[in-house]
Amino acid sequence: MSGTGATHSAIDAVWRIESARIIAALARIVRDVGLAEELAQDALVAALEKWPREGVPDTPGAWLMTAAKYRALDELRRRKLIERKQDEYGHELEVHEAHLHRDSHEALDDDVGDDLLRLIFIACHPVLSPAARAALTLRLLGGLTTDEIARAFLVPEATMAQRIVRAKRTLSEARVPFEVPRAAELPTRLASVLEVIYLVFNEGYAATAGDAWMRPALCEEALRLGRILAELVPAEPEVHGLVALMEIQASRTPARVDAQGTPILLLDQDRSRWDWLLVQRGLTALARAEALGGALGPYALQAAIAACHARARTADATDWTRIAALYDALAQLTPSPVIELNRAVALSFAFGPEAGLEVVDQLVTEGELRGYHLLNSVRGDLLAKLGRTTEARAEFEAAAALTRNAREHALLLDRAASCSSQ
Repeated sequence: MSGTGATHSAIDAVWRIESARIIAALARIVRDVGLAEELAQDALVAALEKWPREGVPDTPGAWLMTAAKYRALDELRRRKLIERKQDEYGHELEVHEAHLHRDSHEALDDDVGDDLLRLIFIACHPVLSPAARAALTLRLLGGLTTDEIARAFLVPEATMAQRIVRAKRTLSEARVPFEVPRAAELPTRLASVLEVIYLVFNEGYAATAGDAWMRPALCEEALRLGRILAELVPAEPEVHGLVALMEIQASRTPARVDAQGTPILLLDQDRSRWDWLLVQRGLTALARAEALGGALGPYALQAAIAACHARARTADATDWTRIAALYDALAQLTPSPVIELNRAVALSFAFGPEAGLEVVDQLVTEGELRGYHLLNSVRGDLLAKLGRTTEARAEFEAAAALTRNAREHALLLDRAASCSSQ
């Protein structure tokens, strides 16, 4: 790779890690998430211009943060916001200017009342539709492209682009305050926040596109936000349920790919490679959710399912009957075709592939998951177990054609080829 190419790769990596923090810090200054994103992009352009000539700084994240803050201050001066809103901005701008030259490591430090958490509550404000809240947060905090977000929501890219633009405009026009909601407002905002955090985690756990099956940085960011939220609202069982679910799922990361980055499915993983500290943290969080009383919510139920896998030291020891029962409860609480698909898998292990295939065929008939590659993948797996290898191969090939992830595409084609050999 050439020097310029290596520099551009470094810039891309730094941007993936730091963009959300930069946008969050800028949003606190300018009180406009759309403008904050534009100013952050200006800092990225400056890096693309300067770093190939001058070299990558020792602390590239701090360089981007400082460049972005200067642009924010220049923008406020240009628009004469300092004079018109002296009481609102004056002191804060003085503080920010005084901090621009502080130690670079301090410049990237966050406390529990963290800019990123404030930003996620802004993106999840009730003034936006639920779909817009999730999409905007994935864009601002997950650093995902519009195409990646569209794939996550199974909608056209143009539709998603319009949704994100409208969401930023709506927040700007509504002058949404850059703050964590007051206690009285928290319950109405919390469900949306939890959904968004888990969507960010899922994009890291199973990337919708690209050459890597996982994007661990997104999982780590979602976990960080979830843990902060659990400290902020410790009496909310679903917050602990979500943290438990993410901890347990994240524990499998070391075993989910081989040395070449090829995916390894759950039942084929070497469980000794799971991160058992994360497993224990997840089980502890689940116990907290259960101790708070009441019926388990959707995230706690999913965490209980993940706990069944975590407690089984071998795949054969998995309590599939309990998992199927938990999916029954989840389907009653929050019915959705994706949950039904997962329930079909549990039924197939608990009661045989015919039981799972019956549910999957019903989903095919209903058509809500048309274009969702995992529907074809699960159907292919069940058909293969029933010895219907020709049909199974067609399903795996169809699933491969639908996925945008290179690793998953190769895995599905391998499974199709194995059907041919049988």
